[in-house]
Amino acid sequence: MGKKPTGESDEMRLKKKIGAATKDEGKSGDTAVRSLRKRLKRAQRKRRALSLRKKHAAGKQAEAKS
Repeated sequence: MGKKPTGESDEMRLKKKIGAATKDEGKSGDTAVRSLRKRLKRAQRKRRALSLRKKHAAGKQAEAKS
């Protein structure tokens, strides 16, 4: 059995971590913060690509509804 998923997404968790790290330490160039930002951007790209794929897969149906 794996871990149970939490209610919040990866993006929300990463945003909270980045916000706390930049607020507490005040150094936005830190390597840890930089890697968190990269992970956040990767998650956002993945979400956007997925929604675009779904939109294209729907074809004319999605355009008719909108």
